[in-house]
Amino acid sequence: MGSNLLLTTFPAREELGKAVKVLDAIGAAYERIDPRPALSLVALPALVMSREVRGRLETAAPTIVFSGWVDYRFAGASMPDGAAPEGEGACFRQAAIMVLGPCVADETKIRLIAHLKGDLGPVLPYLNAVIPQASYSPTAEILTFMEGYRMIALYRHRITIAKADEIVDGWLTLERIRCLVEHTWAGRSQIEPSFEIRKRPPALEIFKRLPRTNCGRCGEPTCLAFAMRLWTGESSVGRCLPVFEEGGAASHLKEALIEICAGMGLTAVNQ
Repeated sequence: MGSNLLLTTFPAREELGKAVKVLDAIGAAYERIDPRPALSLVALPALVMSREVRGRLETAAPTIVFSGWVDYRFAGASMPDGAAPEGEGACFRQAAIMVLGPCVADETKIRLIAHLKGDLGPVLPYLNAVIPQASYSPTAEILTFMEGYRMIALYRHRITIAKADEIVDGWLTLERIRCLVEHTWAGRSQIEPSFEIRKRPPALEIFKRLPRTNCGRCGEPTCLAFAMRLWTGESSVGRCLPVFEEGGAASHLKEALIEICAGMGLTAVNQ
């Protein structure tokens, strides 16, 4: 198939089926990456194709819903062997990747948003107690933490992962989160829940999600200085006008910036 390939996945198996049917009908070349059964609760197959084939597919079937598109990269990690998990969990039953795209903080990585069948709300205080250096906002019910270089945010009904290596790494990360959630919930009688914000996300991670133009409109001389003020709770994320004003030049950074700051209890409202 050559180089310059793209990868996509789907929020529902029905959309995958539509895409495969159209690709076969138009005789287009593509490859399919199927998750192993052990990942069946967090992953649907992904498709790899050229940019030209993507254009043909979207022209032939404009109503197909994709999670998003990223540059294709070979998986560095292997998928686990073994059978599919037995039954669904108590809090994290299934996940569907609704959004897939390049990571704002590192364009060599990917970012995904998975919507959940289940409710993480009850388990978040227990996870806050067992995950080192987690940051928890009890009022917003958001828990953020770093897993290596990956930034993870857990909400009641969705999960965001930034800086995953590629789609298989994203699947594996979701499965690790699923296992952690269910193991923690099963052992909650032995865990004292924590509602404390014990550590804030590093200022550098906030800085990576700012425009980095040093425009000064927030009142600080540089974006790094603004990130430090956010980190210490002395400013509001909404003061970054290129991100938050209507039609702002950096409005594409809004979701990622809110996500990184959410665990600090910050909002997008100027204060």
